[in-house]
Amino acid sequence: MTFCFFTTQYLPTPGGVERYTWNLARRCRAAGHRALVVTSSLPGLPARETDADGIEIWRLPAWPVMGGRFPVLKPCPPAADLWAQGIDFAVIQTRMYTQSVWAARQCKRRGIPALVLDHSTGYMMHGGLAGLAGKVYERLACGIIKGCGFPFYGVSGDVCRWLRTFGITAAGRLPNAVDPEELAALAADHPRDLRSEFGLAPATPIVAFVGRLIPEKGAARLAEAVRQVNANGTPCALFVAGTGPEEAALRALGAPVYALGALPHPQIVQLLTQADCYCLPTEYAEGFPTTLLEAAACRCPILTTHTAGTGELLPDAGYAAYLETADPAAIAAALQAVLADPDAARTRADAAYQRLCAHFTWQAVFATMEKTAAQAAKRS
Repeated sequence: MTFCFFTTQYLPTPGGVERYTWNLARRCRAAGHRALVVTSSLPGLPARETDADGIEIWRLPAWPVMGGRFPVLKPCPPAADLWAQGIDFAVIQTRMYTQSVWAARQCKRRGIPALVLDHSTGYMMHGGLAGLAGKVYERLACGIIKGCGFPFYGVSGDVCRWLRTFGITAAGRLPNAVDPEELAALAADHPRDLRSEFGLAPATPIVAFVGRLIPEKGAARLAEAVRQVNANGTPCALFVAGTGPEEAALRALGAPVYALGALPHPQIVQLLTQADCYCLPTEYAEGFPTTLLEAAACRCPILTTHTAGTGELLPDAGYAAYLETADPAAIAAALQAVLADPDAARTRADAAYQRLCAHFTWQAVFATMEKTAAQAAKRS
């Protein structure tokens, strides 16, 4: 079969949806299928290429609205050759982008079976006239996609519940996932001693943050919390992997905050493997953060807010430490408690790892998607 993934943003842009798409596309290739990824253009990258995994990538012209966070597809994209590829099944990532609307309408028009996979639990914009306009747009876009008749899935139960906001009953879940064995191999094949590299004492606790550096994700609040923890007499270092509007300010802080920029995936795995705590103080409308899954796979103790998907992977305090609020003082207090009891933190991390291996692997997710595609192809 030929699977086509429509995703407004894709690698090398860092993010959970981007990695989700890449992982499923790789499983398509491993199962003997053809995998196409249709995404937005990026400066310096070709309009079409085949990557090292054999995934065929198509980049359509788009305007980088909101600093690239919301690419808007340009009218009449050059896609005639794409539709000649004999697409058997399409996966449309997220419900609110202009490319998602275009993809749904094109698939309906051409009789291509598809599903819509959503990753969020809230509106993209909040507050003021911009927030109101954003809500109106999202409802309009979601209504158009819904009208195409394709089933909707969520990456978590929380996402499925959020879809009811738009009058949509999800057909099921295709949860975010990881491959624990693959991550372990990456850590072994790409050794890196962060403490030695940055001149830290061997016993210095490392706190890790991985994600987009936007205010909602909380990296800046975490940096302030780490500085408070150090001021309170508990030395620790924060390593921040990611890019975004807050990157320059984080770099300017200096030790004990180390802004590493966008890291290759093997180096992210190394960071999580060596860290004493992965902290995600997010207030973003997450669907199911990939970084939580990767931290669990690396047996890294987790400190997080109650975001979507956490209740499925980390059902209670036996699996992770939770933040009730995400202000710097609360993060600092919780972080200090985690670092003060490393044995308890590791016990929670081991429990999270076991739960991950039982329920959140790419092999299981792809098997469900492949079955869904085969059933849809028979009906078409």
